[in-house]
Amino acid sequence: MRRPGSLESMAEVEIQRASNRGAVARRLVAELRPFRSRLLVALGFIVVGALTQAAGPYLVSRAIDRDIGGHDSEGLLRTMLLLLVVYGAGAVSGRAQTWRVGSAGQEVLSSMRTRLFEQLQALPLSYFDKRPIGDLMSRLLSDVDTINQFFSMGLTQLLGSMLGLFGVLAAMLALNVPLALACFTLIPVMLLTTRFFAARARNAYRKTRQTAGNVTAELQEEIVGVRQAQAFNRTDVNIQRFRNRNAANRDANVAAVGVTSAFSPAMDMLSTLATALVIGYGGYLALQGKLTVGLLAAFLIYVQQFFRPVQLMASVYTQMQSALAGAERIYAIFDETREPADAPDAVELDRAQGRITFYNVSFAYDAEHPVLHEVSFEVQPGQTVALVGRTGAGKTTVANLIPRFYDATAGVVRLDGLDVKQVKRSSLRKQMATVIQEPFLFSDTIAENIGYGRPGASREEIEQAARAVYAHDFIAALPKGYDSVLGEGGATLSVGQRQLLAFARAVIADPRVLILDEATANIDTRTEALIQRALSTLLAGRTSVVIAHRLSTIRNADLILVIDAGRITERGTHDELMARNGLYAELYHRQFREPAPPAEPAKLASGDLRTAKA
Repeated sequence: MRRPGSLESMAEVEIQRASNRGAVARRLVAELRPFRSRLLVALGFIVVGALTQAAGPYLVSRAIDRDIGGHDSEGLLRTMLLLLVVYGAGAVSGRAQTWRVGSAGQEVLSSMRTRLFEQLQALPLSYFDKRPIGDLMSRLLSDVDTINQFFSMGLTQLLGSMLGLFGVLAAMLALNVPLALACFTLIPVMLLTTRFFAARARNAYRKTRQTAGNVTAELQEEIVGVRQAQAFNRTDVNIQRFRNRNAANRDANVAAVGVTSAFSPAMDMLSTLATALVIGYGGYLALQGKLTVGLLAAFLIYVQQFFRPVQLMASVYTQMQSALAGAERIYAIFDETREPADAPDAVELDRAQGRITFYNVSFAYDAEHPVLHEVSFEVQPGQTVALVGRTGAGKTTVANLIPRFYDATAGVVRLDGLDVKQVKRSSLRKQMATVIQEPFLFSDTIAENIGYGRPGASREEIEQAARAVYAHDFIAALPKGYDSVLGEGGATLSVGQRQLLAFARAVIADPRVLILDEATANIDTRTEALIQRALSTLLAGRTSVVIAHRLSTIRNADLILVIDAGRITERGTHDELMARNGLYAELYHRQFREPAPPAEPAKLASGDLRTAKA
């Protein structure tokens, strides 16, 4: 029904959308806005660090020219003590600024993860229909971690380096303008070099984040589907496919490292040129008596300090580009449209009666591929309606429109005469419970899995729900009973046992409308008989929508709707539809009275032939 694009193409569209909505870097910095006071204090420490960095070489210059040149040992001692205090203050300020910025960064990341999880919970199901869970996990964990690395150390180093750079520039100008201007001639070259590598590094790291998401998505799918892989002997094919994705991620990272690894040597070359310039031109000025030896030594230190922040920014540069690439993928999720909000005049349902009405309902997952066409029917409170039809006919889609997992494209879906769009979504879904063919169980105790249907349920209520669907006996037989912890997805239980727990979860929710989507398909005949007995009690007084391929389970339904190609082609009770001898009767006869394959005539005796004809 749905035709999702490839993971790569969707990622490109999402990232383009995130990039078009504003500079990702500004959005990332804006995350720090709630911590302005803390960051201002950190900025104060960064300024102190920059001042100490600029003051150090000047003190060295004074020690050489005034103290050593003047043979003033006491003055040299005082200068060295002052230099020790300056560098000590720089070390303390560095520790303080790192802690302040790092703690603020961790709070930002905690908030970002929480908001990202809230956003994922608020997105419509159509979003998840088209995206691998592994890729979303990669964004929630790996991409956020790249931002963590940048906020933890990179941001502090970046700010400190930038302010330190300005301090060094000011000190150089204050000591000797001609020599300072001579050194500054390399700044345009440095800026052009940085710009050249910046564009290439960002694209390279964007590719690394995308391929990392592909690897995570592949891992998640292959681990979940390992049984199918082994059953269909697909392990070698899957290994090769994973190798291809892993190789793509490796190549992307190698390309990114290739870009950033060339940046640092380029800065080293500029630093060497600047040092040579200071020695050459500064030495000339010293020979002319226009520059002291102490100032020349100070300038040599300043040149190193000038390029040290640049080199440090080069190392931070890798973190920053990776963080920006990760932020693009994260903001792409934030920019997705959430599930439509409740209407301003939406009402709160207290206790629904359970009357369901579809009036000329049409639906499409995308405009080019409609799934339902003008579907109309009504179910009275307490009745059971069964949806029957071939695979892909639209049965599950009909059921999904009732709790507003999706909204109808045209027409109206009503509950108790109210348009479901005019009912608060939380109160609407509180009236319902859904049991699907492959129920999801959490890695928790059996009691917690059953109680998931109604938070705060007592142990007695949980056991009553289990007894109602005949699950109590197998639960009690487990070593820890209701406190038994299930593996992921309930893998330690049989398929039928998992389905029984899903039924118990629905029972404890006490819904007014019960939706069963192939809920008995994976249950053996004996268990099905138990379930049918339980359902006769469970469905009493409740409206139920049952989707079934096993037609024996819906013979007693009050209304059976036969859906074919998104349209209701037949409706009535079992007896009425059998008498009509249409599609329902055809499906029923195929399921219960399918003729045996014809035998080979040459191998039949005359008596056998009469028997075969009979």
